Amino acid sequence: MVIPRNTLRAVVLTLALSLPFAASSPVSAVGTGASSDRAAVIHGTEVIEGLNIAYREAGDPSRPTVLLLHGFPTSSHMFRNLIPALADRFHVIAPDYPGFGASSMPAAADFEYSFANIARIVTTLLDRKGVDRYAVYLMDYGAPVGYRMFADDPGRVTAFVIQNGNAYEEGLREFWEPIRAYWADPSTENGDKLRGFLTLDATKWQFTHGTRHPDGISPDNFWHVQYLLDRPGNQEVQLELFLDYGTNVPEYPKWQALFREHQPPALLMWGKNDHIFPEAGAHPYKRDLAHLEFHILETGHFALEEDGALIAATMRDFLQRVVN
Repeated sequence: MVIPRNTLRAVVLTLALSLPFAASSPVSAVGTGASSDRAAVIHGTEVIEGLNIAYREAGDPSRPTVLLLHGFPTSSHMFRNLIPALADRFHVIAPDYPGFGASSMPAAADFEYSFANIARIVTTLLDRKGVDRYAVYLMDYGAPVGYRMFADDPGRVTAFVIQNGNAYEEGLREFWEPIRAYWADPSTENGDKLRGFLTLDATKWQFTHGTRHPDGISPDNFWHVQYLLDRPGNQEVQLELFLDYGTNVPEYPKWQALFREHQPPALLMWGKNDHIFPEAGAHPYKRDLAHLEFHILETGHFALEEDGALIAATMRDFLQRVVN
């Protein structure tokens, strides 16, 4: 369903008032006493395969874990407000992939930048943290990372929260044409055509396109993301991942079959106006997930930036019902 703006505000207000903390902003939580201790976010690092893998963590580790998997070109920073909004009820962990955020960025020639490799590293992080089972928020690049983890061990995944994360051919439309050309012919020429996706204008566009109020999107997103993209060698890292994304598409039928077989509870919260992963990629999930709660939001690619309060409140309600 599409949630109109007035309905959205009413739902946010109703759900937010039910949260057991006082909020200084629509999403970020500031509590008192023990609740504030659990909501405090730790910025940690784990050395995995010689790389520093940074992560944000909050909440009581004895509670159910929620894994937050970020998209391109951001990092765990995209969950900066969502984490404390969940942490009084859940153990929350959000890693930065190699080449992103505060994690190590080895040169593309020295490291295999692939979604299979990232999935393995995130799994190792969870193993190190003693996390046996987890619900997972999947967004953009987080979808192939999380679905590869699901395919490796379906029993570990307690639920999905799907936010503009694709698993169907229907979700790869005109935006993907130059990237598909790179998959078909990974030449220097075709790779160079994709460097335009790594500019400041492109970064701003990703965060603001399709939003109701572009001037309400924090420019802090643009500056910190672009600083990381502009590091020497990072464009080559991103081109490697653009190329490797093509390996995810043949996995789609396998993931869909696993959805049908295991039927994990799923909440879909999808930005309708996303040009990268359009709404057409959301509806096919209905074919395969029998326990899907389906919401289309009137916003863009990074839905948390505009509808974070609604997503946080809806997630809390959903996870409290399906995860134990």
